[in-house]
Amino acid sequence: MRLAGGGAAAFGPTTWAREAGEDIAKYSEAFVPTRAITKGPKFHWFGYYDKREFDPSNRFVLGNQVDFEGRTPTPEDRIQVGMVDLEDGDQWIELGKSDAWGWQQGCMLQWRPGSKNEVVWNDREDGRHVCRVKNVDTGETRTLPRPIYALSADGKWAVTADFARIQNLRPGYGYQGVADPYRAERHPEKSGIWRMNMDSGESELIVTLAQLSEIPYQGKPLTDQWNYVNHLLVSPDSQRFIFLHRWRAKGPDDPEFAVNNGFVTRMFTANLDGGDLYILDPSGYTSHFIWRDPEHVCAWTKPEGRESAFYLFKDRTDEVEVVGAGEGHMPVNGHNTYLSVGNGRDWILNDTYPRGIRRQQTPYLYHVPTGKRHDLGHFHSPPEYQGEWRCDTHPRSSNDGTKVVIDSPHGGQGRQLWLLDISEIVG
Repeated sequence: MRLAGGGAAAFGPTTWAREAGEDIAKYSEAFVPTRAITKGPKFHWFGYYDKREFDPSNRFVLGNQVDFEGRTPTPEDRIQVGMVDLEDGDQWIELGKSDAWGWQQGCMLQWRPGSKNEVVWNDREDGRHVCRVKNVDTGETRTLPRPIYALSADGKWAVTADFARIQNLRPGYGYQGVADPYRAERHPEKSGIWRMNMDSGESELIVTLAQLSEIPYQGKPLTDQWNYVNHLLVSPDSQRFIFLHRWRAKGPDDPEFAVNNGFVTRMFTANLDGGDLYILDPSGYTSHFIWRDPEHVCAWTKPEGRESAFYLFKDRTDEVEVVGAGEGHMPVNGHNTYLSVGNGRDWILNDTYPRGIRRQQTPYLYHVPTGKRHDLGHFHSPPEYQGEWRCDTHPRSSNDGTKVVIDSPHGGQGRQLWLLDISEIVG
């Protein structure tokens, strides 16, 4: 297995940033104390916005390291996983490797809740996707038989999906290197969502794609569609979890598949054993979401008869209210979480996709009680960063809610990790 390397379709600092770095700097502006905590020539990023990147002490920040950008990973491309020591000159500490990763979500690298020293991530071994659990103090690593998608807040359980199927039906969000035995099936009985014990590795299939395909959408079953699930997240009290059920009309071997990129989405919640399934958002438009508390979910969507916006849903009810609507608030889709300061409901951390001719991405804080928005900066994303290998900022906060880390290529060295100090805003 070789380390991930460049290729004819890849790009990096030598192809654009050294020449354009000065111009890139002109297109970016930070409004809070900001510094890069990783640097080239290698590239660094974390991935999705709803994982624990900071250790419980807020000293160590997790990240992925790669040697290329600008193309789809192959099964032979390997990344390194590690952490940055914020109290020792931002030293990079290598933890291991992964052969199961993608640009948007990395390898699901995260600190295990309830543990002070265990880090988990996905990998590939003997033709299957697995999960590594490493004690950063002792160096001991153990392997669980399934990959993970999201962990419960008590750290005892993982819920996970079929990454081979996701890769077939939403390239870039699954992993290369493992064949999907159900590639030719629209709604397989043996694929769906598993729950896994994070200590023993015991797992069970708790929701199947066949089961989901039979639940009507707009009065009709989905058995003629290509079904999959994506984006799982466990509630703060470890009792229920969210997942997105998605489907599309064309399968991965259909000649029109690449052209027909559309999919339809509905958001379910369920108990951790897969029971008490509830369609929380039946609209077909659910995008990014986060649990606010064990009973409420904040999601970007377009409920029937309403405009696209962030809405607050109450689980297992039809109660829904708009959040942050209006220009200058949260008018566009982004990657939203709540800060763990105060009552945990007042501050929403969010961002935007590249906007305007300068392609600026804006992470920001939105104060719910006052409706006031605090932009943290405008950071340029060069035009090379688009599609599967775009670099969303995906802002993640520290456990005390005073710091934020983003992924961004605005500094001229490709995608790197940047630390933003927000203590004066939330203090």
